[in-house]
Amino acid sequence: MTLKAKSVLKDKFWIIESGEERIGTMTLNDDCFFENTHEMKKRFGSDIVWNDITPVAKEISEKNFVVHGFPTKVNPYNTMYDVKRKLPLFTKSTKSKSAYCAGYYVIKFDKGWVKSFCPKLITIERNDYRGPFKADLEMRQELSRVNR
Repeated sequence: MTLKAKSVLKDKFWIIESGEERIGTMTLNDDCFFENTHEMKKRFGSDIVWNDITPVAKEISEKNFVVHGFPTKVNPYNTMYDVKRKLPLFTKSTKSKSAYCAGYYVIKFDKGWVKSFCPKLITIERNDYRGPFKADLEMRQELSRVNR
C-alpha cells in the first residue's frame, strides 16, 4: 500500500490519502520529525508519495489586476473612473450592475473605522471613507491616524 501526501501549504501542511480516500493530515512540527523516508515508512507501514498540488482557484486568486493604478484581486470588467470623487471603479463581470472601488480604503461604520479592500461603491457612498490607497501599508497608516 502506498500513501499519497498532497501539499496544501508548501512544505508545511499535507493531506494524506490512501487510494482515493483521505485518511489524515500531516503538519510540519519542530517537536517531531523524521530523518528520512525509511523512518516514515517504518512509522506508517507504507511508502509515501509526495504530490505538490496547487488548487487552480488559488492560483487565479493570487493574480493581481490593476484598475487605473489601483490593485484588485479579481479580473475587472467595465472599468471606469469617477472624476468627481476620484474613484477607480469596475464590475466583476460584463453583465454586473454592482460597481466596486479598486484599491484599499478605510471606512467609518457605527462601531468605528475598518479597513477594506475593493469595497462596493454603494458602501463608499453611504459611509465616510478615506482612500483609495495603492498599498496595504498606506491604508494601515491612515487607519491608525483616523483612530487617534
